Amino acid sequence: MSGSDAPRPKVPTGVAGLDEMLGGGFPAGHVVLVSGLPGTGKTCFGLQFLFAGVAAGEKGVFLSLEEDVPQLLETARQFRWPVDRAVQSGALKVIRLDPKETRQSLHRIQGELGKELAGTGAARIVVDSVSLLNMLSDDEATRRATLFALAGACRDSGATSLLTAEADPRHPEVTRDGLSEYVSDGVVLLGYRTAADGHRVGLSLRILKMRRTPHLRTVQPYAITATGLQVDARAVDLGGP
Repeated sequence: MSGSDAPRPKVPTGVAGLDEMLGGGFPAGHVVLVSGLPGTGKTCFGLQFLFAGVAAGEKGVFLSLEEDVPQLLETARQFRWPVDRAVQSGALKVIRLDPKETRQSLHRIQGELGKELAGTGAARIVVDSVSLLNMLSDDEATRRATLFALAGACRDSGATSLLTAEADPRHPEVTRDGLSEYVSDGVVLLGYRTAADGHRVGLSLRILKMRRTPHLRTVQPYAITATGLQVDARAVDLGGP
């Protein structure tokens, strides 16, 4: 077995039930995409992943292309995570990348961001949301190059990284850009369960892919609670492939 094919240590996601589906968590160093429609808890997932690391003594970075820093911190407080203490101690660093500042943001992603992320010493990185990278350029080639540069910067840092993206409302199993899936080592899809009449009756999670590790592919119900996402562990068939 080559070094690249050898099993990697697992990084717990902090989401009960999901770690069981993954056999312990994400493979260390992976870039994982979390895709879903609005309201499915993508930002919450990212914060929960980071605070699982903070609780284990790890440093984390939240790179926000969507929410301003005060709004993001308030979101974390609503889930009772120790965000203020984590920021003050340096365990959590929030970086705001404004899509409106196109030239500066492109230069940062394609040139400086890799060194910046590596210099933080972060074990976990979250980028929320890569869908907004489309705002940085009008042409497809630059959009592709920017996304690949961002994923590369995360991967080169050595951290385990989580990217969030908006799903295509017409085809919820793929992202709006149709590319994020291919730069990622794994894809977790957050969606809605619907009744026969088409009404939404709950939330569902599915691991579409996860390289270099066995994982369950079943569709599992989950809930967004006062303390974050919780996959219904009772519905996880741990004996299945």
